[in-house]
Amino acid sequence: MIPNVKVDDFTETYRVNVLGPLLLVQAAQPYLPKDRSGRIVNISSVSSSTGFVGQSVYGGSKAAIEAMTRTWSRELAENCTVNAVNPGPVEGPMYASNSEEFLEGIEGWIKHTPLMKVREDLHGKEAVEEAKQWHGRLAKTGEIAGVVGMLCGEEAGWCTGQVVCANGGMLMLH
Repeated sequence: MIPNVKVDDFTETYRVNVLGPLLLVQAAQPYLPKDRSGRIVNISSVSSSTGFVGQSVYGGSKAAIEAMTRTWSRELAENCTVNAVNPGPVEGPMYASNSEEFLEGIEGWIKHTPLMKVREDLHGKEAVEEAKQWHGRLAKTGEIAGVVGMLCGEEAGWCTGQVVCANGGMLMLH
């Protein structure tokens, strides 16, 4: 919530999520290929577009990386494509650190996310139990990595400046 935002939290989040990628691209730019075959894939978040309560700093930092993605796709067009992937809920310590209050607040989103519906015949009994804790099936890290990998292939050479949804349908961009 807005009253709970600390300057140090804001600074750290933007340092990692916005300044870090900028410095990395600056350092890499002299080494990028000159034939458009390079690939940059930024990691955004569904939080950049959903307006989840309590996510103004995190969501804002991810919206910034999406804006930088579009700008870099033009600035680096002779070197590489630049895209972003916006995961939704993904297994791991970051998602596990969410409060029950936050999880309850996004329950409506989860309920309407097509791929968060868990099926025992597809995912197994353990996944069904795990989904109870998180109010739905979480993405596996490999599923997000697969989307990133797809954008890195030669056949993705005509895709640039895009935010590719990897959030199970939580957010469907135009």
